[in-house]
Amino acid sequence: MIKIGTALFEACEELERERGISKDVVISSLCDALVAAYKKHMHIKDAANIEAILDEQTGEIGIFSTKTVVETVEDPDIQISLEDAKEIDDEVEVDDEVKIEVTPEQFGRIAAQSAKQVITQRIRDAERNNILNEFLEKKGTLTTGIIQRVENRNVIVNIGKTDAIMPQREQIPREYYKPGNRIRVFVLNVKETNRLPQVIVSHAHPEIVKELFELEVPEIEDGIVEIKSIAREAGFRTKIAVWSNDPEVDSVGACIGPRGSRIQTIVGELKNEKIDIVRWSPDPVEYIVNAISPARVVSVDIMTDDEETKDALVVVPDDQLSLAIGREGQNVRLAHRLTGWKIDIKSVSQMEDEEAANSSNYDYQEEPEEMEEERAVDSDEIQEEIEEEMNQQEFDEEDMQDEVSEEDTAEEE
Repeated sequence: MIKIGTALFEACEELERERGISKDVVISSLCDALVAAYKKHMHIKDAANIEAILDEQTGEIGIFSTKTVVETVEDPDIQISLEDAKEIDDEVEVDDEVKIEVTPEQFGRIAAQSAKQVITQRIRDAERNNILNEFLEKKGTLTTGIIQRVENRNVIVNIGKTDAIMPQREQIPREYYKPGNRIRVFVLNVKETNRLPQVIVSHAHPEIVKELFELEVPEIEDGIVEIKSIAREAGFRTKIAVWSNDPEVDSVGACIGPRGSRIQTIVGELKNEKIDIVRWSPDPVEYIVNAISPARVVSVDIMTDDEETKDALVVVPDDQLSLAIGREGQNVRLAHRLTGWKIDIKSVSQMEDEEAANSSNYDYQEEPEEMEEERAVDSDEIQEEIEEEMNQQEFDEEDMQDEVSEEDTAEEE
């Protein structure tokens, strides 16, 4: 047996406290390392009956070979005679198994060299699995971290047992990420690698707003108020649609809080990002009107309403057009994301001009057809009159010829 003392157990307890690695993992790793070192030392390729046993009470560890008790030994590596087995255990019988210590002399130094590498690798694997399992559970949730540094436009955030990466696309534009500052991030994804798992976090995800509302608004946590949809342009503006399952509870008022206390806390957490809280409605017209706020709406016309395309035409007063569209189209863009409807916004003057243009085009197209019909009718009547006059002339000429013939006949007589 090899005396290792209590230092190993103290180290195991420290690893379990600091890194969450179980003591059993370290002890089993040590035992496996000793078995591997023994096989290498004894030039044994396959020895399924070899194991290392640690006595926690005495602090000793040794290599043991398990052999079967037989009357006649045919394979001394896996069998032992009954007579020899009686020397180890008086109560042993044939077909029983006994453990025989086979720890070589001066094996401690060899075992230590081999065990160091195996234990280190096992600890790394256990640590990686612990982190992977922990953050797989946190995937899709909010967590708090500390900014460590900025590398190649990526922000490195320590979120506990590992450092997470915040890519540039998941950062808030114009936000300064100072090392040492605490930050609330959303765990987007966890990727398994050969080393520690790679955790991807976001500071611009819409779910951050949702989590903040769930933390600040008790009605949402209780299920009285529901968040139906969120549209966010991080650092600038967010629209959130809410609905109350209790007719006595105002969904918008609950999110704003007494004197705006709840919404002010959330806005402060988001570094003064503007938040529009709108009331969700199953009626698409009412929902679109709410989503376009703070602009006033004159009318909403549903153009198409099918699974593939949802188009709506929104008419607003002339003085509300710029407010409805928003700076660089931000308001209507967020309304589109919030409702899922493609929204076309026009002013009252624009609609009147289009209606006037359409009306003039209609008159211009219809008038020539009417004139052609009138001309066709007139030409037919003229043709009939000409034919009647020609027939009348022919009839008059025949009468004149008959009269002349009669006069000539009278003169001859």
